[in-house]
Amino acid sequence: MSAVSELHLAVALDGAGRHPAAWREPGARPAELFTARYWAGLVAEAEAGLLDFVTFEDGLALQSSSPDRPDERTDRVRGRLDAVLTAARVAPLTRHIGLVPSVTATHTEPFHISKAVATLDHVSRGRAGLRIQVSGLPYEGRHFGRRAVPLPEGELYAEAADHVEVIRRLWDSWEDDAEIRDAATGRFVDRDKLHYIDFEGRHFKVRGPSITPRPPQGRPVVSALGDSGPAYGLIARSADVGYVAARDTDGARAAVTAIREARESAGLAAEPLHLFGELTVFLDDDHAAARDRLGRLDALAGEAYAEDGAVFAGTPAQLADLLQERREAGMSGFRLRPGVLAHDLPALTRGLVPELQRRGAFRRAYEADTLRGLLGLARPASRYAAHRAA
Repeated sequence: MSAVSELHLAVALDGAGRHPAAWREPGARPAELFTARYWAGLVAEAEAGLLDFVTFEDGLALQSSSPDRPDERTDRVRGRLDAVLTAARVAPLTRHIGLVPSVTATHTEPFHISKAVATLDHVSRGRAGLRIQVSGLPYEGRHFGRRAVPLPEGELYAEAADHVEVIRRLWDSWEDDAEIRDAATGRFVDRDKLHYIDFEGRHFKVRGPSITPRPPQGRPVVSALGDSGPAYGLIARSADVGYVAARDTDGARAAVTAIREARESAGLAAEPLHLFGELTVFLDDDHAAARDRLGRLDALAGEAYAEDGAVFAGTPAQLADLLQERREAGMSGFRLRPGVLAHDLPALTRGLVPELQRRGAFRRAYEADTLRGLLGLARPASRYAAHRAA
């Protein structure tokens, strides 16, 4: 079966898993959550399952179960390693899988993010991406002290779109052959092939060029999560991959329609865009066992687990059925969030993946060396090289 008919799969890595009681499960290894070995093991498992990429969650404050304030809880995992640095540490230990750290546009400078992700792309030899996110929480803003009042939601996403535009221009600011590296003539770089980007927008004014040579992919893959109109707009204007949080197939279909219409309105309908469904998964060989395990985790947490998007508890075959159903709503892939990484990540790679392969719906080997290649995205030329040539 052709690659066009195959699903793309990614997995979200965060702490011990998505469920707040995941760290208390057998095999969770809470004492190792802040070690490089722990993260390297997770990504190695995902790569063994031939997944397209992993995402690394991150934020600007301690995790909280409250949507608008710190919860001060001590019975749940709190604290994270830096996502970009974690991905860079794991990169030399892997060969094929994409590495997509989360970054927050709201309180970070696009110049810093552009060179960090470009560096990750060099270290991984073309497997880097980023997941752009925003923050409207006052207590996160107080870590930086730059803004007394959070921006309105629409403005946050408009700023994030500018952030992505600056990042991409900085990636383009070095032409592919700007580095000469000729010891005999003493010329390391062709200065005519480094370009000022001279970006001026409502939120940023950036001269450029970057200090990091152009990434191997040209432009690493940009992704974003959408669960509402403003977030859909960011995906439509700025993303190569959008994650759609919807509870059912009808909701997924409505979200896909809204994003596609917004992309057309932005004049980008001809540009490729992958839309991935978001699901949190609890997998076992028996449906009842999966439900029982979720119930036991809920009892440990003291409350029933709930998500903005879909929560699935069942067998790998049942999950494969659901993914193929959701695909009919316009999804080209899925970002799966293991409820308990120690249990559900291997259940995905060793249970779901073989099931999808039997159905001809997932790859049996990596067919490309870069993340853009795995996703079927062409490598773009530098806009400044094209302009100079014209």
